[in-house]
Amino acid sequence: SKQITTMFKSAALVLLSRSSHSFLIHHTPRRSLPLCFTHKMSTQTEVTQNDVISPPVARRDEEKVCFAGVGPADWDAKMPRQSNDSSEKLLDPPVAIPDPYGWLRDDTRENKEILDYLRAENEYSQSMTTHLKGLQDSLYDEFLSSIQETDYTTPRSREGFWYYTRTFKGESYSAYCRAPKTSDTFSINWDGTKESPIMPGEEVYLNVNELAKDKSYCSVGRVKPSPSQTYIAYAVDFSGDEKYEMHVRNLETGEDVALTEVGSDDLLEIDGLLWGKDDDTLYYMTMDEFHRPYRLYQRKDWKSDAPADTLLKEELDDLFWCSSYKSLDGKYIFFDTASKETSEVWYLSTEEESSVTEMKCVAKRRNKVLYEVEHGDDSWYVWTNVDGSPNMKLMSSPATADSASNWELVEDANGTPVFDGSLAKSLDSVTVLNTHAVIEGREGGIPRVWVYSKETKKMKMLSFDEDAYDVGMLAHFEADTKSIAVSYDSLVTPPSSIEISLDDDSQRTVLKTKAVPGYDKGSYGCDRMEVLSRDGDTKIPISVVYSNETMEKVKAGERVPVHLYGYGSYGACMEADFDTTRLPLIKRGMIYVIAHIRGGGEMGRQWYEEPNGAKYLCKKNTFNDFVDVAKFLVDTWTTPEMLSCEGRSAGGLLIGASINQAPELFKCAILGVPFVDVAVTMTDSTIPLTSGEWVEWGNPNEEKYHQYMMEYSPMNNVQKGKTYPACWLTGGLNDPRVAYWEPAKMTATLRHANPNNENPICMKLDLSAGHFSASDRYKYFRELAYDYSFLLDQLKLAN
Repeated sequence: SKQITTMFKSAALVLLSRSSHSFLIHHTPRRSLPLCFTHKMSTQTEVTQNDVISPPVARRDEEKVCFAGVGPADWDAKMPRQSNDSSEKLLDPPVAIPDPYGWLRDDTRENKEILDYLRAENEYSQSMTTHLKGLQDSLYDEFLSSIQETDYTTPRSREGFWYYTRTFKGESYSAYCRAPKTSDTFSINWDGTKESPIMPGEEVYLNVNELAKDKSYCSVGRVKPSPSQTYIAYAVDFSGDEKYEMHVRNLETGEDVALTEVGSDDLLEIDGLLWGKDDDTLYYMTMDEFHRPYRLYQRKDWKSDAPADTLLKEELDDLFWCSSYKSLDGKYIFFDTASKETSEVWYLSTEEESSVTEMKCVAKRRNKVLYEVEHGDDSWYVWTNVDGSPNMKLMSSPATADSASNWELVEDANGTPVFDGSLAKSLDSVTVLNTHAVIEGREGGIPRVWVYSKETKKMKMLSFDEDAYDVGMLAHFEADTKSIAVSYDSLVTPPSSIEISLDDDSQRTVLKTKAVPGYDKGSYGCDRMEVLSRDGDTKIPISVVYSNETMEKVKAGERVPVHLYGYGSYGACMEADFDTTRLPLIKRGMIYVIAHIRGGGEMGRQWYEEPNGAKYLCKKNTFNDFVDVAKFLVDTWTTPEMLSCEGRSAGGLLIGASINQAPELFKCAILGVPFVDVAVTMTDSTIPLTSGEWVEWGNPNEEKYHQYMMEYSPMNNVQKGKTYPACWLTGGLNDPRVAYWEPAKMTATLRHANPNNENPICMKLDLSAGHFSASDRYKYFRELAYDYSFLLDQLKLAN
């Protein structure tokens, strides 16, 4: 919910050089292959010259550069070169960074020559995988066979209804449903068909399949029932650019209204939405020209012909990303503004929303002090790193403005702080119920859930049978409850929803277990291991899942194929969770490894922050850790010819930097929507969201960070005269986070540096999607089958 949304939004890596002149694509054909040429692929399928085309060759503009440092002569003075509070020295004179493929940037996404080039890349990738059509079909069928296509999510209680979603076989999107709540518990007596209701009185109040009709893309964001449950407000994106329309639907009449700007017919473009105390008041966020949420509005009388909008709060510092949410008890609307290092929260009482429009501040921002807030018992529950603690501590105070001086540590019955911010355990979020507070965090690298009793002041961590697992709270909409529900899974255990009593956690009821047709848990195994990094001190956790048959081969001394996955940025955690899309790889004899490298948050914030994490001037730890894990795998289970790697977004940066550092370690690399043009992108605040990333990576306009970033930016460190692994790069034309030209420029750079590379470099660009790939679940499986067929073919596992 709020935590997840914030995480994904903060992963906004948009960037790139300033607008440039439009250039024609210069097609320079490679030397033609002899007409009699045939190439025998690993499937033993013979591919002729008619099947394979030469890769498109992007023209290089050797004179094109991007300047780092003080603004060049033609720079718009309104666009910052560094943050307002930075005291670091800018490079002066500015330093030129070569950008020979910078002409591929087109902010309009309409330049015909560039679109033709992108289509040519897609055609080349298609030609390189034509012989894998049978494998792609098999993978697609395997993905589908591992899910229950007609299914439902665990019902959750909300104001007299059970709310849940359904999927139906053959339909690409979810349907939002509810049923009257007749008791505090429920039992499901469903015959498994799409025609039968999950619960008596079921009502489908939003069928996304209907919204998506005749649309190439459809992503529904927030869906919020009104306080009376008569309306829903929802957000929908039809392009993948994450610009959402705001709709309100009357659940009694079915009338659906797209809200417009006051005094205009233009549709509202929003980032978040909330209901106030009653059905007459809505709150919504808007974005600035650089796609940053920054304003919170209140709309009264939204049903009338003349609704009234009031700007409640705005954040003009573009380092700060903003969000809004409502306290679980419904008493407050919050406006949260935060950079990666500093935050501030403002609030408005819903009791006063009809007469008061001035928000108050929980605690004024202080440099490098982060805090988040919930409300309960007329108190603020605050989790914060105030006073420089390495992890968040849990504090509380009376619910008043400017309350920081009154924050006190929440203690147990013995007077011991339940979360003191030390290295022992980390705190991620707090759900405040009437009688308890439920705390999510990490200990020993594993996600944990603690239950704290307000009455007894006792806190207990929920325990589970497996050593390594993923656990987290399900959605909770009511503070008055005697139980909570969590989602639990592991690398080999499919997800289950478990209801747990707040007073006696031994009282547990499994509400639902994800059906995985044909899956036999006993045929698979998993391990949690540690790899010693090159510094000789840091132990890097890895999660490993495999078939027992494959591990028997390893024990007998045989080398086997391994796929290594990683991310390592923003303090985000890659969990040891269950994923059916891994099964086709594992069934083909691969070991799947997740590297919990520094830059993530698996071991607490210290795993992410300086001086020993992987941020700013220690970012290289992320890439070094990944390469060290790869070397361990080669020494232990596999060979470079049998090792593949994968990462998405900032994980694509990870893969790009890792194959530059050690191209000889890998046979195949998947770079999904990769952030690879780091240095050029981070110099340019005209690119949406860039300036907010300066407090993640550093600012290459400043002397302090420039050279360090240049030493790892993948685009600037491709080695010549080296054999690179086969690379499969993906992107989305409408991606607002990592622009399409990043994978396009990296593809061209890899080919140019090593024109005779024996392994193919391919790019697949979705011309109708954004950062998160296809919104259609069936199209998503098709795309993933496409990706994995390339990987398996390169590892000679296509058969």
